[in-house]
Amino acid sequence: MTAQLEINQLLDELEAGLRRVLEERGVESPVVVGIRTGGVWLADVLSKRLGVGEPFGELDISFYRDDFSRIGLNPTVKPSSLPFDTEGRDIILIDDVIMSGRTIRAAMNEIFDYGRPASIILATLIDLGARELPIQPDVAGKTVALAANQRVKLRGPDPLRIELQETA
Repeated sequence: MTAQLEINQLLDELEAGLRRVLEERGVESPVVVGIRTGGVWLADVLSKRLGVGEPFGELDISFYRDDFSRIGLNPTVKPSSLPFDTEGRDIILIDDVIMSGRTIRAAMNEIFDYGRPASIILATLIDLGARELPIQPDVAGKTVALAANQRVKLRGPDPLRIELQETA
């Protein structure tokens, strides 16, 4: 599985896919927002690769999760940082892995609390399927099917690497 999930190849796929979507939609000056933690690492890399002129934003969606009342507050919660106005902007929202769609829903709720963007383009490094909500990435580095006892994790930030983990 490691050969299938080579980070540089996935980043190349994401970059090429994002360039294609931006061109198709006529988006000329997007801003980039990463979801903590892996999405922020990817936002840093991809905003540089895409030549985005503004600093990227960081979202910590902990308070926006629909399971917040069950799981409580993660001790590593940090405030979100969007160093630009979201109103009327084209946003590239980046996360490392999409599975159920719940993290992305929470991130979009938070973005809309800052203002109403013109559009949101969703990019994920790995798409695991298994949706619980009808949320699909516009661009994914790779779609992967895992066994029930497997998990995939992005590690980083330097160097970025993908780990396949087995659970008991």
